[in-house]
Amino acid sequence: MRQVRMVGVGHKPDVLRVAVAEGKIALRPETLRRVREGRVKKGDPLLIAQLAGILAAKKTPELVPLCHPIPITKVDVELQVQEDGILARARVEAVAKTGVEMEALTAVSAALLAVWDVVKQYEKDEAGQYPHTRITDIRVVSKLKEG
Repeated sequence: MRQVRMVGVGHKPDVLRVAVAEGKIALRPETLRRVREGRVKKGDPLLIAQLAGILAAKKTPELVPLCHPIPITKVDVELQVQEDGILARARVEAVAKTGVEMEALTAVSAALLAVWDVVKQYEKDEAGQYPHTRITDIRVVSKLKEG
């Protein structure tokens, strides 16, 4: 019989935990031009993505089944328009018994999905497909455990 269980962390001390994650969404040059010029009909994709990332970090235990609810003390989500897409980077902090890597990864993922949602009308081809748009390279850049 297969089993699933959440790992016990009750015996561990509360210490400062920090994780940084990043990822990228590749977009068409025309879409990136619209973003830079503030000409996206749905609003500022960078601001919308920043808010989506912060909210997602806080909701990680609801989305990732075996993730412990962690008292997050800080979430920073930054987005940077690059030559071929937008880079999202999230830094999550908590004083907790377990790390915040999942929260940082979830923040980046949601931020990139929010960008896609806001600019999708500019990314579609004639057939309504997304041949150029892709989310890539989501990863943990660093993690820290003090104490």
